[in-house]
Amino acid sequence: MIQKKNFSLKKVKKALLQRGYGIYKKQKKSTTSDSKNLFFVFCFSLVLITTFGLLPKTVKLINKSFYKSEIIENNSKKNFETVLSGKELELMPDEKEKITFKDLFYDIFDFEDLPDNTVRLSAATLEQLFKETNYNLKDIRKKKIVKPISIDLLPKEIKLIENSKKKKELFIKIILPLIIEENNRIMFDRKRLFSILNKNNNSSSEKKWLNQKFKQYGVVNKDLTTLKIRMDIVPVSLAIAQAAKETGWGTSRFALEGNALFGQWTWSKDGMKPTSASVDTKHKVMKFNILQASVRAYQRNLNTHSGYKKFREARAIQRDNQGELNSLELVNYLDKYAETGKEYTIILKKIIEQNVLTDFDDAELLPTSEKLKKII
Repeated sequence: MIQKKNFSLKKVKKALLQRGYGIYKKQKKSTTSDSKNLFFVFCFSLVLITTFGLLPKTVKLINKSFYKSEIIENNSKKNFETVLSGKELELMPDEKEKITFKDLFYDIFDFEDLPDNTVRLSAATLEQLFKETNYNLKDIRKKKIVKPISIDLLPKEIKLIENSKKKKELFIKIILPLIIEENNRIMFDRKRLFSILNKNNNSSSEKKWLNQKFKQYGVVNKDLTTLKIRMDIVPVSLAIAQAAKETGWGTSRFALEGNALFGQWTWSKDGMKPTSASVDTKHKVMKFNILQASVRAYQRNLNTHSGYKKFREARAIQRDNQGELNSLELVNYLDKYAETGKEYTIILKKIIEQNVLTDFDDAELLPTSEKLKKII
């Protein structure tokens, strides 16, 4: 037993060590290092939270400050009644652009760049071509399929054909594919327009396309509803009837020499002056390189000229109510196309009815590409 007076911690430690025990000094845990680590984590987390919280607002502010928005607002529903009622939409200062004649017909002027080597086929050659390709109006009326035969010029001999039925059929077979082809172009554009109408924002390519079409259709206020009303087809039966009336079924001088199927006027130097015109007459009849250019100019004329506003409004109502267009009703709104007024529309209606031209309204051009197959 260890005596008290000899007791010391050193001796106890030594005695325990001799018996195999170890004695160690208990270390105090340092809290200074842990506190520093905790503070660092807290600060870093605070910075991350603040950064990600402010990031969306920062990006929005930068876009607003440095990038000008060019979203074309879709006011179709709001402006529909306004446009149909004949009222003018209020223009913003930056929307008062002047649409030029060149803007309206720029794609028609492209035909002027075609090489001047177009071959004029004779009536006999055309009849043989149509026979070999089995292209006849009887099948078209029944099957509603038109072969994509594009004829650039009318045959000179058409005015020599005495048989009225034969002359009419030849004329229709020549211009029918051209009319449907131009209608297909419009319907393809119209389909793209409707795709844009269903969006809130437009891509840069869509904006560029829209601006081009606004000019092409003379829409100075860049209103999508107005563009929608103007960008539509002319019924095939109505186009054939007007071409027949204006050219005497393809026998007029304007048709044979200037490829003018619809008697459109021009005040430019380029044009054909009517033989019976007086000295004071300033207008001329527009002439074209090929027949297709005349068809496109005719459709653009009906779709943009202020004189045919009621025609476009009636067509838009038919579209919304029926989906299909009725040429016998629409013809009533073309009294301003000729100086004879209402008498002119009565004649057109007779041409449509007597020749059963409405059979061609739902005829389709045999597709030549995948693009056309999707819209036909």
